[in-house]
Amino acid sequence: MEKILVIGAAGQIGSELTLALRNVYGDSNVYATDIKDAPKDVKKSGPFQILDVMDEKRLIHFVIRYKITQIYLLAAVLSGNAERLPLQAWDINMRSLLNILDLAREVGVKKIFWPSSIAVFGLTTPKINTPQLTFTEPNTVYGISKLAGERWCEYYYKRFSLDVRSIRYPGLISYKTEAGGGTTDYAVEIFYDAVEKGKYECFLKPDTKLPMMFMPDAIRATIELMEANENKLSIRSSYNISGITFDPKELSDEIKKSVPGFEITYKPDFRQAIAESWPQSIDDSVARNDWNWKHEYDLEKMTRIMLEETGKKLEKAK
Repeated sequence: MEKILVIGAAGQIGSELTLALRNVYGDSNVYATDIKDAPKDVKKSGPFQILDVMDEKRLIHFVIRYKITQIYLLAAVLSGNAERLPLQAWDINMRSLLNILDLAREVGVKKIFWPSSIAVFGLTTPKINTPQLTFTEPNTVYGISKLAGERWCEYYYKRFSLDVRSIRYPGLISYKTEAGGGTTDYAVEIFYDAVEKGKYECFLKPDTKLPMMFMPDAIRATIELMEANENKLSIRSSYNISGITFDPKELSDEIKKSVPGFEITYKPDFRQAIAESWPQSIDDSVARNDWNWKHEYDLEKMTRIMLEETGKKLEKAK
């Protein structure tokens, strides 16, 4: 019986991944933790506890007590916030990963999942169909920490045979949790403002193309990778995966089909430079070959669902 620990279960990915894992492994076998309170559905559907990944003593006690076999480490300071607090972000992002890798090696945790990001790429990276193996010269604190984390994951696999698995997430879009300080978060904010205000001021330029993914695809990719046959995995740093590529104008045009009076204006801030250092599209052929990855949602389907569900959420909150 698998016993799974999700660290960062109150976040954008963690809150939805926790529920998906509970559907697969059973509510009582997936332990959700975070340094802040979690959404009601996370707390009601199974065990939840306040836990700081930086607290090594409490962490190892928790893992031993509940006989944890898999850990999903999702706690991180995201790209936009990391630029405001660079040293703090580096410390949290790196020390949390090293705490988990060392703990897993010491107590015999079978599998670790840790998310990387397209932020590992930089200005020297090919921007169109960015390959799995390419130049990785990030110029943001978040990207630097993710690249370093990839190297540590591969090191622990090769040196200690620790089964660590990772995905380079593109920008993630979800109606269940609000934006959390990332450079691609305009693609979440825009739906709330479209439904509530009929207008949105975007912090990126209209033609800033970025790789994106609807959250259900990202959750499915994560679980599929963790359930894949270990012998078929050729990447132990982090896998490229791809979903939808679009820019703010293309997204706003799609929204206007359902919200005719919607208006978008542009006021680029410091996140524009971050976005310009990232790829426009991703080659995920290695993931497709190794574990049969394939995305399901396109721009039209994602936009329709986001508008419907965001509208329901805002109406319920009144």
